[in-house]
Amino acid sequence: MRIVRACLRDGRGGSPTAVLDDDGAFTDAERRAVPGRAGTSHAVFIGAGNVLRFFTSAGELPACGHGTVAALAVLAGQGREVTLRAGGRTFAGWVEADGELYRAAFDPGPVSLRAPSAEEAGPVLAALGVGEPAGAPCVASVGRERLLVPVAGRAVLAGLAPDQERLRAACDAIGMLGCYVYTIPEPGGRAAARMFAPSIGVPEDIANANSTACLAARLGREVAVDMGDALGEPATVVASARRVGGLAKTLS
Repeated sequence: MRIVRACLRDGRGGSPTAVLDDDGAFTDAERRAVPGRAGTSHAVFIGAGNVLRFFTSAGELPACGHGTVAALAVLAGQGREVTLRAGGRTFAGWVEADGELYRAAFDPGPVSLRAPSAEEAGPVLAALGVGEPAGAPCVASVGRERLLVPVAGRAVLAGLAPDQERLRAACDAIGMLGCYVYTIPEPGGRAAARMFAPSIGVPEDIANANSTACLAARLGREVAVDMGDALGEPATVVASARRVGGLAKTLS
């Protein structure tokens, strides 16, 4: 097992992710146990043909962006462009060494966007304690839906203290994995975000690349999004229409 910090900011922080080679001998119960044993929120298993499977303690995920970045750091010896398979699709990943770090990105696939109903958005916003969003929320998916919610600025974002039980119940009721709350990007494309996902056993994600890819699709522009500050683990994810990723560092 290797621990990779994915989506670092200026070489610091990032989301610790367990990465394991998988020859098929693990049971899914054993895979779910890995994050707790490793002290990480997620684990990614790399099988034959670069088939990726992602797990939290709550179960398997169809996709995991920072887990894919972590896997690419481990697969870096295969070349700059790597073919990956996960969630029933085949897609490209790119990785190159930058000193002791790796610059990794991948094609997140098509993003679906739609407006939420009042019945969907209302309970989630109430559990978040957002008050009035800074724009219209949006339901986005690259495999599983999540709610994107804009807020007025970094101070508002930092002050959020969601009711995790209510948020989980609200998300479970509509089949969403969680809520990605973000600031309106600055003129240079910089923004900040927090991803709350108690429905998958992760009250708050340090870095969430797939949700950032959803945001880039929603805004129709490239964005660099700072995450993890509320958890003391600064992270940054960069996303455009066809690529999402960040810096990664293998610790063991």
